[in-house]
Amino acid sequence: MKGYDRYAYEPFAVTVDLAVFTVRGGALHVLLIRRGQEPYEGAWALPGGFLLPRESAETAARRELAEETGLPEAVVAGLHLEQLRTYSEPDRDPRMRVVSVAFTALVPDLPEPAAGGGGDADQARWVPVGEAAGLAFDHALILGDARSRVGAKLEYTCLATGFCPPEFTLGELRSVYETVWGTALDRPNFRRKVLATPGFVEAVPGAARLTGGRGKPAALYRAGPATALHPPLLRPTEGHPK
Repeated sequence: MKGYDRYAYEPFAVTVDLAVFTVRGGALHVLLIRRGQEPYEGAWALPGGFLLPRESAETAARRELAEETGLPEAVVAGLHLEQLRTYSEPDRDPRMRVVSVAFTALVPDLPEPAAGGGGDADQARWVPVGEAAGLAFDHALILGDARSRVGAKLEYTCLATGFCPPEFTLGELRSVYETVWGTALDRPNFRRKVLATPGFVEAVPGAARLTGGRGKPAALYRAGPATALHPPLLRPTEGHPK
């Protein structure tokens, strides 16, 4: 381009990082890889990597996720990735100036990653969020931001029903919220809000399930037709840690 000097600015690289969450065994898990090379060789990190020439950030995110975790391509292609934010502190990567575009997703029923990892990862696994410590780069910051984002998604979407069986009790649905939000919820208040939200859940006529208590069997529900919650189901401002 006439009059433009491409060498007038210092070069930098662009990467992508992904914070992918699911609920496993009643706990919120994040997908991590163990780095197989420097920098931070042997440290756990979020999946990610450098953009290739003429590759969009989202395309790179899906490619890196498949390469480093071994998740099936069909699974990766079907993930709804949400762009989180851009991380651009000058010293966030010891190799050079690197700007990262982070993505996040909260998805039910994700399979185990490949045990050996791939790319510059030598292992991949699901890790409880509370145990994801000592992450490489600024990935602890990205993880914290991503958890806040997915927690907010449960406030205004019906995503939580996807983590329940086809027919579920309100207690099972409440457990999903408590797991992702990390706080105990008031049972009567939760029940009232859920049943007052149009299209959130539908009662299964005549169906009930014993839940292990001494009371009567709990009524069963299925996901309703709504995709968004009106009004939103807001997190309590003060709660008891779960």
